[in-house]
Order: sequence, then C-alpha cells, then structure tokens
Amino acid sequence: MPHMDRRSFLALSALMPAFAPMRLSAASASPNILLIYADDLGYGDLSCYGGTGVKTPNLDRLAATGLRFTDAHASAATCTPSRYSLLTGEYSFRRKEARVLPGNAPVLIEPGRETLPALLKKAGYRTGVVGKWHLGLGSGHVDWNGEIRPGPLEIGFDESFIIPATGDRVPCVYVDGHRVAGLDSKDPIRVSYQAPVGSEPTGAKNPELLKMHPSHGHDMAIVNGVSRIGYMTGGKSALWVDEDMADVLTQRAVRFIDTRKSNPFFLYFSTHDIHVPRLPHTRFSRSTSMGPRGNAIAQLDWCVGELLNTLDRLRLTSNTLLLFSSDNGPVVDDGYKDEAVEKLGAHRPAGSLRGGKYSNFEAGTRVPLIVNWPGRVKPGVSDALISQIDFLRSFASLTGRKPNAGAAPDSADFLPVLLGESTRGREELVEQASTLSLRQGKWKMVESGKGERINKNVNIETGIDPQPQLYDVIADRGETTNLAAAMPDKVREMKAILDEIRAGRRPPR
Repeated sequence: MPHMDRRSFLALSALMPAFAPMRLSAASASPNILLIYADDLGYGDLSCYGGTGVKTPNLDRLAATGLRFTDAHASAATCTPSRYSLLTGEYSFRRKEARVLPGNAPVLIEPGRETLPALLKKAGYRTGVVGKWHLGLGSGHVDWNGEIRPGPLEIGFDESFIIPATGDRVPCVYVDGHRVAGLDSKDPIRVSYQAPVGSEPTGAKNPELLKMHPSHGHDMAIVNGVSRIGYMTGGKSALWVDEDMADVLTQRAVRFIDTRKSNPFFLYFSTHDIHVPRLPHTRFSRSTSMGPRGNAIAQLDWCVGELLNTLDRLRLTSNTLLLFSSDNGPVVDDGYKDEAVEKLGAHRPAGSLRGGKYSNFEAGTRVPLIVNWPGRVKPGVSDALISQIDFLRSFASLTGRKPNAGAAPDSADFLPVLLGESTRGREELVEQASTLSLRQGKWKMVESGKGERINKNVNIETGIDPQPQLYDVIADRGETTNLAAAMPDKVREMKAILDEIRAGRRPPR
C-alpha cells in the first residue's frame, strides 16, 4: 500500500469508524508515544477550545481528528508540582520540596525511582526529553562548568536536551546530557539566587539596557536584553537567544525522532511557549493582534506542526500515540511588560472558567488535552474527568508493564478513557494550588485557607477563603455560586475524603 501523508490517512480513518475500537494489532502493541507539554497555556487559548485571538491550525487538526477532552487536569496550578506528578504518578503535595523551584535547585525526583520514562524504558522504549525541565539538577550545589548530575538521564531518559528551569530564571543555557551546551571553559558560569555575582549589569540598576522591561520582579541578571530571576555571570558562548528557542528545541525534538532505532520511542517535548519572557521568533511577529503572548501561541502551534510533519515524513503517524496538554492554567501579566494585558481584546485565555495559574479555581488546573492516534482513537469530544497523573499507569497498561510496588501511588489506569473507549473517568481528583480542592463528579470542594483573595502581581483570583467552598462545576462552570453554607453535609463528606487522600489511606479512583 503506498504511503499516505497525515491528512490523507486521517481523512480515510474518519470514513472507517468501525476500525477504531479494534484491539491493538501486533504492529501497534508498542506505539511510539509523543507527549507535547505546553507551558502556561490556558483552557481557552486554542481555537479548538473556543479561543478567538489566535488561530492554531495544527492543534485544531489534531483535535478534529482525535479526542478532545473538556475536563482534563494538570495536578497543580503551577509548573514544578504538575511536572513532578506527571513523571512520578504522585501528588506533589506529598513532597514539601515540590514547589516552584529556583534555577539552581537540587534534583527533585530521586534516581532509581520508578518514573514514566523509566517504566517505558523497561518496556523497550527509547526515551527522550527536550525542552523545559524545572525539576532540579544535581545533588546540591551545581557546578555548571562540569558534569551536571543527577538529572533526566538518571531518572529514565536516554537522551536529554533541556532548559534547566524556566526562561525567566538563570542560568540561561541549554543542558545537553550532563553538560552545558556550547560552553567555553575559559568563561566559567557562576549562578546565585542570593546575591549578585561578578560585575554584570542588572535590570534593576541598568534598565536602559533592556529591550523588554519587567512589570514586577525579574530585575536581576540581563541576558539577551531581558532581565531575569537570579544572578549569573560567564558562559557567554552558551547563552540562549530567546527568539531562537522554539526553533532550537523543535529541531532537537525532530532529531530525536529522526535518529530513532528499531525500538519504539517516548518523547517528552516540553515547550517553553507560552511562558514568559515571551519573545517568539520575528517571523511570528504579525501572527496575531495580541502581541507577544498571542504570537507565542502561534509559534507553539508551529512547533506542533513541525513534529507532525516529521511523523508523516518518517511514516510513523499511524503508529504514534500523540498527547498534547499544558502544565497549568493561563496567566497574562507574569512579570514582563509585553502588552499581553493591553492587547488581549476579546480573547479569554481561561475560556468560561474562573481563575488561572496559581488559582484554586478550575482554570488553575483544567487544561487542554488532545489525544490523537489515527485508526485507534476515534475522533470526538470526551467530558470524562481525567488527570495527567494517570499517564504513568495508563501507559504501563498500554505497554503491558506493571509499575514497581509502591510506585505511582496516586496514578490510576484510565487507558480506555484516553483512547476514547470509555467515558467513565475519575470519581475523585485532587487539584493543588495554595490549598487543596477535591473534585467528585460535578462537585468541587475547596478547603479553607489563609491569604489574599487576589494575587495582585498577576491579577488572578487565588480562590483562597477562610471558609470551605462548594461548587457544582457542571451547572455553574464559572464557580460563581458557593453552595457550602446550603450544603454543609456535602462539604464535610468531601473534606473527610480529601483528608483520607492526603493521608494516603484512600486509593485513586
């Protein structure tokens, strides 16, 4: 049979729905797995989720020919905790260290632990991570001029090309395997999050050197005309150029797929977009009317398209399970004056949801999730409640593996839901922000907490209240009516369940 490109294959698959429920054939028993993980992308930021400010044709095509979830969640409303849960199958609130980490933090996931890549590696997969890491490196003080370990290669990845933390944190370099890429040994790197190092200018003292100015914080080391969180000096030959970052990471991801061997692959492609600082390549400068934030979404969609084209070129499309999601909800002004607020227009990054990044409300953790596997996943929309924390045990089921005893304590096997064979998702789900929330069917209980109701830096409701909150998130999608006072018994019931889960006495369900 002659090779078909992705579009032709998907069109033919759509005409043969009877083939979709078939059991895995021998050829697809171990499909390639491509997990594309966006950063700070909101529930309403894609046009296939109702976004109006930007067109996302590649992601729209994935959604039209795949399964689009409407109630999928990251485990937390911030990045490090979500990424920790994704790779370990454990709620990050069980680890006090699992918070938003500085760029020089020690590794968060212990070497030897059962992780998603480690499990797939045991199943015969070649595993790789490209992009944002933000899970710590080394065992304490990191020497950026020598071997940097432990890191991704010690927790199950065969290949690693990463941003150590985030684009707005030093060090602003790529780490290839165990070493900083392109480093000149005669220009050593020094990094500090406590005090300035060397005599380099900073955003606070030298704003005239900046091409993008901070709105709050982000006024320390200047790299590529942008001031960051933390101080660094040296490493001039290794510093990234923000405008080229999407190209560099996408090319590395394509290279990983290109150099595959006979084994199936698992690629965790963790994009920088659309995190701050938002400096997309100049070819996207007029992609939207929303300024850098909108253009970064267009760039993200381009990255996805490049990987789809690679799968087509290598004839891997039909045997690749592709998942696209985000690490938490949206934020507009997250520390830089990039006109994201002024040019937002009618676009609603969270859609009809309340809150956003950092928030206890639904937009903090409810994110896009698209699953695409031509001929295997029937196109459609799923309202099933599901979490990224379940990827580990679901992929274990897909590949016929059983996680080690004690591994992935909060993960459950929802492979039939991910493949569209079942609409019965989770009965219970914990959402983590400043406090914990419990989802149980249509109900959401937010436990009481202390703190400001508005995060003034980012202008997002925190969802913190001295009293518990209860919402019917099906009838009241925007969480506008707190039913806790009218339904105290339901609040007590859900609080008791949440306490059981927190104590590790209630298995995931």
